[in-house]
Amino acid sequence: MEHDIGQAELAFVRATQKHDRAHDITLFIFNNDHLALIRKPMFDRPIYRAPSGGLEPEESFEEGAKRESLEETGLEIKLENYLLRIHVRFTGGEDYLNWTSHVFKARAIGGELKPQNASEIAEARYGTIEELQGPVRQALLGSGRRLLAYRVALTDLAVDVLQGMTAQCLPR
Repeated sequence: MEHDIGQAELAFVRATQKHDRAHDITLFIFNNDHLALIRKPMFDRPIYRAPSGGLEPEESFEEGAKRESLEETGLEIKLENYLLRIHVRFTGGEDYLNWTSHVFKARAIGGELKPQNASEIAEARYGTIEELQGPVRQALLGSGRRLLAYRVALTDLAVDVLQGMTAQCLPR
């Protein structure tokens, strides 16, 4: 997949690359039929999305996912499924960055929905798949930020996988 995010947003991604990381872990955290959603303080209006973050050096996917969930949502989780691995080339003019998103389904097993780091996450709340694919999707696309358009594409793919998993569980 190739996704043009423009030079300014590509520079932003490069500036946030701790330990030269070129990946993120995105978490679809369920508490019954509701999903944990986060809002970053940099957004000038209520724009929510699935929590995500990066692995620290020597950290496993499970360790990193649990740490990121706790930091961004306050929730303790159990990973249930590895949903997707998305290889994307972010472009901005002639420049590019190869990136990988690892997407997981998780279940909330403890904690309180309250971000631990308010400077990184302004708010966490529960939403539904329908909300994620409706008003949340429209807000992300309406932001004009190309990285958030990538988040929409990632979410669309993850929701397709999640809905396919649900369909496989239905009686025939």
